[in-house]
Amino acid sequence: MTFSGSARCSGARQIPLRLSVGAFFLNSGLSKHGADEATAEGLQQFAATAYPFLGELDAQKFVRLLSAGEIAIAATLLLPFVPAAVAGIALTGFSLGTIGLYLRVPGMRQEGSLRPTEQGIALAKDVWMLGIGVNLIIEGMSENR
Repeated sequence: MTFSGSARCSGARQIPLRLSVGAFFLNSGLSKHGADEATAEGLQQFAATAYPFLGELDAQKFVRLLSAGEIAIAATLLLPFVPAAVAGIALTGFSLGTIGLYLRVPGMRQEGSLRPTEQGIALAKDVWMLGIGVNLIIEGMSENR
């Protein structure tokens, strides 16, 4: 986020988005750091339902990578010198992955619909993060013109 000239307004508009989503990702990443074996296995098995290649990783390694990824995304959002487009790309990529979970894991959606079930609400809300990520990309690209 630059705070000079016309970019000042768009940079200021990004602050609430970047702080709220960045804090969410930081908390999520730190919560997974040092997860016990049962938690690690549960998270890995859930992710492997949609993305089978993840089942080939050691569960603890998977959770360490997930934790580090979430903390890295938090950093891109929370550090003001990281360009909006870069933060947006990181957030959009992660959100697409979680939306893939929502679409592929049985029981997340009502049958024959995109509407979430009770269990699917936690993943369905990631569509908001996707929108925020795309918005940051667009704003970042327009700042650089």
